[in-house]
Amino acid sequence: MTRRQSAPPPATATARTRTARDLKQFLATAFRMPSTEPEPIPEGEGEGEGAGESEGQGEHVHAPGQALGAPPAPAMSGSDTPKPVTTPTPPPTPPPTPTPPPTPPPAPAPASAPVPASALTSSSTADGAEPGTPHLPRTMAAPHRDTELRRTFPSLPSRAAATGSVEDFAETWWGNAWIRALEQGALDVKRLARGRSYAEQGQVDAITVTPGAVLAYVQGSRPRPYRVQLRLRTFGQEEWERFLEAAADRPGDIAALLDKELPQALADSGVPLLPGTGELEPRCSCPDFGHPCKHAAALCYQTARLLDADPFVLLLLRGRGERDLLDALSRRNAARAARERRPVALPGVRATEALVPRQLPPLPTPLPVPAHPEQPPVYPGVPGGPDPFALDQLATDAAARAHALLTTGHDPVGELTLWQDAVRLAAARPGSGLTASTRALYASLADAVGRTPGDLARAVAAWRQGGLEGLAVLEEPWDPPAGRFDRARPLLLAADLPAFRPWRNHLTHPGGHVQLRLGQDGLWYAYESEPGHDDWWPRGTPDLDPVGALTGLGTC
Repeated sequence: MTRRQSAPPPATATARTRTARDLKQFLATAFRMPSTEPEPIPEGEGEGEGAGESEGQGEHVHAPGQALGAPPAPAMSGSDTPKPVTTPTPPPTPPPTPTPPPTPPPAPAPASAPVPASALTSSSTADGAEPGTPHLPRTMAAPHRDTELRRTFPSLPSRAAATGSVEDFAETWWGNAWIRALEQGALDVKRLARGRSYAEQGQVDAITVTPGAVLAYVQGSRPRPYRVQLRLRTFGQEEWERFLEAAADRPGDIAALLDKELPQALADSGVPLLPGTGELEPRCSCPDFGHPCKHAAALCYQTARLLDADPFVLLLLRGRGERDLLDALSRRNAARAARERRPVALPGVRATEALVPRQLPPLPTPLPVPAHPEQPPVYPGVPGGPDPFALDQLATDAAARAHALLTTGHDPVGELTLWQDAVRLAAARPGSGLTASTRALYASLADAVGRTPGDLARAVAAWRQGGLEGLAVLEEPWDPPAGRFDRARPLLLAADLPAFRPWRNHLTHPGGHVQLRLGQDGLWYAYESEPGHDDWWPRGTPDLDPVGALTGLGTC
């Protein structure tokens, strides 16, 4: 009695069937390139959320690990196909039914071969995704291929996450101008709204910018992203010449451009940098015939954010990289500076004519000197401004010095030191006593010369007593020769005054409140102080007679 052959387990048969089906589907679509012609939209799919995202016919999805633009990987060889599982034939003898051997694992695929669809399905299912969903690479950009004329920008975050608001998509006037060029030429407002929503949600992958084109993959509602391109006309040589000539005349605009700002005058000079209505040409691998489709609109909105951050992206779209443009401007500015420095040809003079003695014409007759300086204008008082009275005093003093220099050819004030001139200006202010305005003047002048207002007030008193010589008597003690200084003490005793104590050129009253000082001009200057305090202030009028200098002072 023979036993029937045992059937394979149901789970093993199901796995083999799914593996064969997935491998067949993967090989059928793995090497198809994206179509450049838009495919027709099935009826009823032109306006809904899934418009243009049916089954992805004509689109091309890179296998994991394959860069954009790389050639397709070689097809799997026969040895790479998973081997089917067979049940061994039972022997004719009646031993117990043998257990089927374990299914051998498929041979490892080469590094360059695409991963089978079954592997993609299993990995997606392990992550919690829907079974059968292909696993796509995180990004399809190739920044390692960037050059001066090719720049790759990473995927931008969602607009709400970046700024906390989605009211205004662009932050600069040139970014808004870029968006207006798209919106004014759009045929469907709903597609623009869906495209803006895609951009705000961060569904635009890394963006590659080259002269005349912006390229990116946009993720729609289907697993496979769409290849989107925006085209913009590049400038010709004549247009670049006009732009460079206009930019060379505006160095401030170039400095603003280096600070990532695009001045309005630079954008409109020579040739218009920003696109006009209908100048942007969108292209997408989806079968939607909208102009633009929502994927192209999403890329255009994200490009406006790139322009916000770096206006040189706009110049690259027009055909020039940042370094090339700055080098061209530097060469143009250097050539212009060389032309401006070129020496002007002067008419020559013969040596015989140059050596001939020449008589200069006589000077014109000088104008008559005015009798007195004119009165300065009246300066109005402004809150927080300078003191009008001080301005009037300075103007009057300058006019008097100019008149003296014009009439005599000499300016004695010009020989004064800074301290002496400050004392002269303070002493020329009319009035007596330290009023509020006088204290303000003294404080400003004393601060300018590094002295205190009290020092300045004492010096003003000495200046008013004897001018520059009176200031010297105040500040510079000296040793007078024998003669007049020695005869002063007997004269004071003859006037019934006590014996004054001598010290250098000083004669001090025994009570300590009156003092005489002999100046180098031969005059006696009287000083007063509080008894017992060495705080001497000039008083009275200088006199040749020491007794006469004390007239009017309490000398008892």
